[in-house]
Amino acid sequence: MSTDPLSDSKIADSWAKNASPWTTAVRKGLIESRKLSTDQAVIDAVLSRDPHTVIDLGCGEGWLTRNLSARGLQVTGIDMIPELIQEAQCAGGGDFQLLSYDQVVSGNFTDTADVIVCNFSLLGKEPVEAVIPAVSRMLNPYGSFIVQTPHPLMACGDAPYRDGWREGSWDGFGSDFTDPAPWYFRTLEGWIRLFQDSGLQLRELREPVNPKSGKPASVIFITGSAEK
Repeated sequence: MSTDPLSDSKIADSWAKNASPWTTAVRKGLIESRKLSTDQAVIDAVLSRDPHTVIDLGCGEGWLTRNLSARGLQVTGIDMIPELIQEAQCAGGGDFQLLSYDQVVSGNFTDTADVIVCNFSLLGKEPVEAVIPAVSRMLNPYGSFIVQTPHPLMACGDAPYRDGWREGSWDGFGSDFTDPAPWYFRTLEGWIRLFQDSGLQLRELREPVNPKSGKPASVIFITGSAEK
């Protein structure tokens, strides 16, 4: 386990510890922003590309894979946390595989898809910077890579608006959550540059709005291989 509180390995440590309360929170609908806007927003973004095959990269306990599978799509969910994959497999509704981003990058997973989606699952630095170029090679011709992530303008808070590590928080998630995961903050420019450096072209940007606050609840990037 890493002793650095702001590191990629610390993210994995935290999610392993919080897999059970996370599963409960998702399945009982305890996260308000998801119910109000972000869940439907990512579903709409995927369906807008009219895919037949989807890879849910960082699928967690599998809710998005199940939802898309129920609509007739062929969906594979991938996650690196054993308990989350176990929960997903028990619930069914898709093909679920235990793989880390490093294993995806190394070629342990060779499937391709019309859409690859990362729904709030690109939280770190180096693994994210390595897996996005790998994703561009896993897309079918004219395929789309979709990322939903916290909106940088809202998530920045009082900190300087520049790329860098931030401390995590489980505020509002309940007392069962412990040891919050850090995350690597990226500006809008930082995200777009990362996609471009990975051989991906931004095709569409969406900003789902929280209907209660009237402010962006997230940002969704829809990208595709630059040469396709």
